Amino acid sequence: MRTGGTGRICRGMALLHATDSPAEVFNRRLVRLHRDRAAAIIGRVAPVLDEAAERLLDRLDDVTRRFTRALDLGGRGAVAPRLRARGIPLVVSADLSAPMAARAGGLPVAADEEWLPFAPESFDLVVACLSLHWVNDLPGALVQIRRALAPDGLFLAALPGLGTLQPLREALAVAETELRGGLSPRVSPFPELRDAAHLLQRAGFALPVADAEEVTLRYRSAAALFADLRAAGETNAVRARDPRTPPRLLFPRAASLMPEGADGSLAVPLRLVMMTGWAPHESQQKPARPGSAEARLADALGTVERSAGEKAARP
Repeated sequence: MRTGGTGRICRGMALLHATDSPAEVFNRRLVRLHRDRAAAIIGRVAPVLDEAAERLLDRLDDVTRRFTRALDLGGRGAVAPRLRARGIPLVVSADLSAPMAARAGGLPVAADEEWLPFAPESFDLVVACLSLHWVNDLPGALVQIRRALAPDGLFLAALPGLGTLQPLREALAVAETELRGGLSPRVSPFPELRDAAHLLQRAGFALPVADAEEVTLRYRSAAALFADLRAAGETNAVRARDPRTPPRLLFPRAASLMPEGADGSLAVPLRLVMMTGWAPHESQQKPARPGSAEARLADALGTVERSAGEKAARP
């Protein structure tokens, strides 16, 4: 794939692979293969991807600065067109899967999120929508993203959070325990909201913010849910999964265990952890130095200030 005038941005076009390690949670090669297969049918899940992208990019409405160089990281066709519609002249779409990158809507680059091939300060905006949850070293990936941002550049991310696909996770666990007397991980682990802002701060981002939104997906059947997961490239790539062929009755049994609504549909939660952070710049607000306040809190509250351990006098 060619990237036109992005020679300064991209250090290399070769697809990089993380080294295998027993500590790795995900098989990155398998993640790539799943995305390769999903590239031709990704349009089937466009409504879900579009909803997540809209909610994430709404945060740009609160930002006054103008962006000129954006990186769409794993947006699968939902992010790059929206960034270009906002008037951003250069949008690069990077994905672990070359076919998926080619369909994403920006200048395509096949790149591993764990080994980003971009020079420092290449972009003033990086958007990662529903892609970083397959990364083994999320803190390291965030550091690389921060380095790829110019000073005062903005990072936006949406990750599926804890609770996503929970009815499916529980149904599969019960079904496999019944059929095999044990279970293996079949739904990926997802991060918790409380960890998100800390991860941003740890990676060196300024003004880190994390919040959560929930989207309820409804399906006519569990089979439709399974088809959407395949179409999105979101099938199991956990290294600890059972390598044996699943029992023939596993998925039908799991489907029968999933709770149905009054209309017979399945409600499946997608809990979005939204992350916002800025590359540090001297113009940004800084926390006040301890002891620099010009007014006392006690005065504002109309009370008496006492030292630690001092008891209030009894009337």
